Amino acid sequence: MNSHKHWLLPEGIDELLPEQAARLEALRRRLLDQFASWGYQLVITPFIEYLDSLLTGAGKDLEHQTFKMTDQISGRLLGIRADITPQAARIDAHQLCCEEPNRLCYLGSVFRTRGDGFSASRSPLQIGAELYGHAGVDSDVEILCLMMATLDTAGVQNVFLDLGHVGIFQGLARQAGLNAEQENALFAALQRKAVPEISTLVEGFSLDRKLAQMFIDLAGLNGKAEVLTRAREVLAAADAEVHEAIACVEQTGQRLQACLPDLPVHYDLAELRGYRYQTGLVFAAFVPGSGKEIARGGRYDHVGEKFGRSRPATGFSADLKTLMRFGETRPLTRGERILAPADGDAQLDEEIARLRGQGKVVIRYLPGQQGDAASMGCDAVLVQKDGIWKSEKIE
Repeated sequence: MNSHKHWLLPEGIDELLPEQAARLEALRRRLLDQFASWGYQLVITPFIEYLDSLLTGAGKDLEHQTFKMTDQISGRLLGIRADITPQAARIDAHQLCCEEPNRLCYLGSVFRTRGDGFSASRSPLQIGAELYGHAGVDSDVEILCLMMATLDTAGVQNVFLDLGHVGIFQGLARQAGLNAEQENALFAALQRKAVPEISTLVEGFSLDRKLAQMFIDLAGLNGKAEVLTRAREVLAAADAEVHEAIACVEQTGQRLQACLPDLPVHYDLAELRGYRYQTGLVFAAFVPGSGKEIARGGRYDHVGEKFGRSRPATGFSADLKTLMRFGETRPLTRGERILAPADGDAQLDEEIARLRGQGKVVIRYLPGQQGDAASMGCDAVLVQKDGIWKSEKIE
């Protein structure tokens, strides 16, 4: 039997060694402190729930990503959370029940049946922030600015932003009277920017010529801010909700340009990231060298409706391990490490407790162990002189 099989991890499941874990923990603390300074309150959600509760209000994509099992006590199906966002929405709608805007943040492990393109890992450490109770550009811009501040704090450089709005495609689909099957087929083709396939589909749907052409043109509506002017021209025959969505994207981009003038913004009006879940503006942050987004978010109004209280909502999330990987590495500040003898007296125990209380790291030597103070990474040793225990630096 090959012994290495006993320590192989499942595909997409990872672990962190001490130095990596220390860096991750330092980043976690910085980011949660930053969220708190913006008024976002931390919530901790359950790792496992009854499946019907966990997937309430969630899209089919999340259901396919969720590990399922049977509860040995109740006999009901349980699910391991694949996304914390719906859980945070439930807390806002069902537990807090406030009328004013509510700002929540979270950080925790999630598990997914497969990597979703957002992170190759099936066990991301999801960090995110959600703003409930306000519908409009101002709350979207706040979340976007917080996402960019998060990336900056993590040391991620050369970030560029993708902006879109699912309401443009949704509005055209409603105007065309597409059924669910037709809408899904067009959705898939648009994600691939497959113009010949889109042309074949709309022809097969026997759509009005102007409507058919708008779906075809939508695939090419991406680029700098000038694309919004072109969008108004080629989608001129679209219903009002489509033009309202274009105006929302434009206003958001202008606001971002004012508060983050150095941020490169790319517009993609056919981007339907999270289409079955999002209801408005969608966005994602990218860095050179990665074909996948490193943070993403958008508006998902009415997510709390299934929990008995519908509220507008917008938010973003990221994988903390991905942020650490793409971020600029900060040197770890390590406190003094002191090696204490295995045996001593009451005064030694008191001195060890005192030093630990000051934030020093004190390690007890174990009888018969291998390695000395230096090999254990210690800077000093505790020695007794004239009946007093003192720390002496290792030369």
